[in-house]
Amino acid sequence: MGARRSFDPRARDAALRRLRRLTAATVAGRKLPARTEGRARGAAAADLAAAAAGAPRRAPTAGDDAHRRVGHCTYDAGTRDAGAELHRCSGAASRGADADAGAGGRRLRRLVTATASFPALGTTAFVVATEPSRLSRARAAVEAELGRFDLACSRFRPDSELSRAHTAAGGAVRVGPLLLQALCTALDAAAATDGLVDPTVGRTLRLAGYDRTFRLVALRDGDSFEARFERVQGWRAVELDPERSTLRLPAGVELDLGATAKALAADRAAGAAEAAAGCGVLVSLGGDVSIAGDPPAAGWPVLVADDHAAPLDSGGPTVALFGGGLATSGTTVRRWRAGDAELHHVIDPRTGRPAVTPWRTVTVAAATCVDANTASTAALVLGDDGPAWLEERRLPARLVSCDGDPTCVAGWPAEAA
Repeated sequence: MGARRSFDPRARDAALRRLRRLTAATVAGRKLPARTEGRARGAAAADLAAAAAGAPRRAPTAGDDAHRRVGHCTYDAGTRDAGAELHRCSGAASRGADADAGAGGRRLRRLVTATASFPALGTTAFVVATEPSRLSRARAAVEAELGRFDLACSRFRPDSELSRAHTAAGGAVRVGPLLLQALCTALDAAAATDGLVDPTVGRTLRLAGYDRTFRLVALRDGDSFEARFERVQGWRAVELDPERSTLRLPAGVELDLGATAKALAADRAAGAAEAAAGCGVLVSLGGDVSIAGDPPAAGWPVLVADDHAAPLDSGGPTVALFGGGLATSGTTVRRWRAGDAELHHVIDPRTGRPAVTPWRTVTVAAATCVDANTASTAALVLGDDGPAWLEERRLPARLVSCDGDPTCVAGWPAEAA
């Protein structure tokens, strides 16, 4: 049997420190120099690769400093100067690049004309490039990366690596490098959030009704469907041996990597697209946004909405991103009926049931899309305690209540009056 992947207190503290400095070099009000951003991304990639291989954490490099630097200022986890890192695209805030831009959709079309979209991972993928002539190369790189993710991490494909692990009846199975990275990412997120984001919710999520792609879930007769729920065994039950690349799941444990794998796919796809196209790119997967390369001079304008499929010129705030990632977790879109009950897909690991939360959406900006999605999911599950949790970690965020009232924390731009 492979050795259980352990998270000692030092690893846990490191993960928590990482969450606290997610805002650094993320959505900077001033654009990071390309070389500095490149060093930061290289350092982050090295950390991720080392984690997947079970290697010791590398020594700090110049890239680490880049994660804490915004223009000529230095961000420290103990300060409160992160508020200027995210800009609202309205009025004077965006006049330098687009004086006449009104809605976010018009601004996006004026700044960037090279956009492609296609279905992937049960949602819609958007690829945007700063150089129209290079869009096809960026799209091809994204499609290839997402295809690999689907084959590795899907719980709906019987031929996926994850599905094979589920049918191993408690035995150890070898996993490929991509699934190994996705598993390490999911367990790191669980450790950093005290289990609020837990991949072992898969079984209760399946029994609750999310047992196929959501397009098929939405077509099911809710009147005749009876949901069931089970206790979540918890992420510590997962036995992962990075050195041998083996995974063992105890009987009855099923994984759902949705909270982190799609965000990881966005981060990896954006990096692959930039490498293939040689220009700035933005990749969006159902509300999970990741940026690589040099952004437009005024940043990437991103509409913040309840539904990622909302038209670009629909109502809602638009923010300018200069790097890193942004993610929105919510309970309004992936919903289904089970008799008289209406359920959603965000499971509270503490109860094994859909989270009872006052928030319909939580949007977070962070250094990577994985970090942003981890934090937005955790805050949604935490409910009333979500804003304080985000504020403590200096994560710019916008939480929208079920009544539609927004709450902005940790430097997220205030709503227009």
